Amino acid sequence: MNFFEQQAAARRTSTRLVLLMALAIAGIVLAVDGVVWVATQSPKLVLFATLSSVAVIAIGSLYRIASLGGGGEPVAQQLGGALVPENTTEPGLRRLRNVVEEIAIASGVPVPKLYVLEHEAGINAFAAGYSTSDAVVAVTRGALDRLNRDELQGVIAHEFSHILNGDMRLNIRLVGVLFGILMIGLIGRKILEHGRFGGRGKGIGAILVAALVAMLIGYIGLFFGRMIKAGVSRTREKLADASAVQFTRQTQGLSGALKKIGGLHDGSRLNQRSDAEEVSHMLFGDGVGFDQLFAGKLFATHPPLLERIRALEPGFNDEALARLQAQWIASPPDGMQEDVALGLSGGSGSRLPGATQELSVTPPMVAAQVAAPAADDYRRADSIVIAIPEALYDLARQREAVMPLLLGLLLGEDEALAERQHADIAARLGGDIADHAVRIHQQLTADLHPMLRLPLAALAFPVLRLRPRPQLDAFMDTVHAVVHADGQVSLFEYCLGRLLTVQVRESLDPSRYARFGRRKPGNVRNEFATLLAVVAQAGHEDRASAQHAYLAGLQRVLPRDHLPYAPPRNGVLALDAVWEPLDALDPLAKQAMVEAVTAAVSHDGRVSVAEAELLRTICGALHCPLPPMLERG
Repeated sequence: MNFFEQQAAARRTSTRLVLLMALAIAGIVLAVDGVVWVATQSPKLVLFATLSSVAVIAIGSLYRIASLGGGGEPVAQQLGGALVPENTTEPGLRRLRNVVEEIAIASGVPVPKLYVLEHEAGINAFAAGYSTSDAVVAVTRGALDRLNRDELQGVIAHEFSHILNGDMRLNIRLVGVLFGILMIGLIGRKILEHGRFGGRGKGIGAILVAALVAMLIGYIGLFFGRMIKAGVSRTREKLADASAVQFTRQTQGLSGALKKIGGLHDGSRLNQRSDAEEVSHMLFGDGVGFDQLFAGKLFATHPPLLERIRALEPGFNDEALARLQAQWIASPPDGMQEDVALGLSGGSGSRLPGATQELSVTPPMVAAQVAAPAADDYRRADSIVIAIPEALYDLARQREAVMPLLLGLLLGEDEALAERQHADIAARLGGDIADHAVRIHQQLTADLHPMLRLPLAALAFPVLRLRPRPQLDAFMDTVHAVVHADGQVSLFEYCLGRLLTVQVRESLDPSRYARFGRRKPGNVRNEFATLLAVVAQAGHEDRASAQHAYLAGLQRVLPRDHLPYAPPRNGVLALDAVWEPLDALDPLAKQAMVEAVTAAVSHDGRVSVAEAELLRTICGALHCPLPPMLERG
């Protein structure tokens, strides 16, 4: 399945989750009602028990979902994760950050926040969050120490597939739903734990008996919860393995990580078993050991380990795993030493195209690339990171420099304009930041390839998100002033501003933007027309060719509609009104939209670098991440 089909499948899974949740609630409520009826024979008390049970479950789910409103960070922190500093110098953490940044650029998504579970010796990882803008990727210390670069890349690519395909959003909602299902049992257990110290008496005895019954009923919730997690997770894990291999175009990395999980004593198990149980469906490997339990196949959230390895290396068997176990008991693997021995390091350094080079693409090709990075995209991402001057790359990792860096990308070359922009920055953020932005702009002009502007900005976004909200609001206001200082907005200015909104501002309220769209193209025809008109106008100098490009795009989405071409009066700013309606499109409708935009962009047979930036921004704004290689062979 491609990205759009994966999104549609995730939406169907969400619907199935609701049905399974309803069945679980029905089972728990019937159990409670049965106990109340046996004890009291009172229909009124049974009705009260029904309403109370539903209320407890609902309140528990809503409470847990609200506690996760901040996205992926609360999950990582709950498991004891430590934030990886953006300017870390520790070799293992630096290698992790480099791999994640390269994969983020290659897949066209924002660089996620990184956490390390320092006290976990097992090899594991997870991605959590509501959207790409608030995603968190966490890995265990065992993964950092035991995996070489290729293996770490395979694990991270697996987690990125969850980010891209809607699994991450589904998984974090599943945590909230399951907490509600378990709520009655949790209440019973807490009462039993504290009731032992409440003295003796008839009343206390009745309460403890009721608590014991509630705890036993809670096992019904636990049964359903594990069944739901297993049913939702196993298929998605297989798809994530396949996506990781498609991305990296090599199986050795992912299979090597899985072999080390099977061959090392700690495997993928987490020490914090209770917390691991709650997020077991998010993990790269089995974190709670269901594979070794009686009901492992029934409750396991992951396919059997050997099955996953054989999907990558068909000849691998139990004997081969036993040999690895014996080898690693005597000499446990060291991932960093393996990197040196195997010569694993980034740096293909392939040449970037010229700033004015034009790219030949087709609509189906671009739609197929959305959120489907391949090996050439990873190599291109590696080249992009290497091509960014080290001094500028360092600025993107410094909290105090990231705002001047992004503003420096927006400063104009005209002297009078630059003075107005300097004054706007100084009035809102202070003279020091304004002066710093000017100095960085001069460095950018001298040293940075034009194609590297948006990738450099993308590397800076995660650091910018660490700023307090009032500072971010002031910064966004400053960006608006700088962009509009000359009374017009260029394509690059609009692209950078829009990506800032999507990848930074959305992260402040991630749950608000977490949704699977359901609209059809016919419901947003005017917004489609506006989008295509802007794209056609931006890429064609005369009205006739722009009109032909517009009609070529419209034909792919609304072939029976006759919406005349009307050049937008305010140019690219007309797009401000289309984002929310278009983002609510059904996933498969978004695929048609991407093909339509590509048809308009490439109607003249070529795509300029500026048009490619606009196309990538449109995909990013509508949560359809596009890898960097439009000219993929």
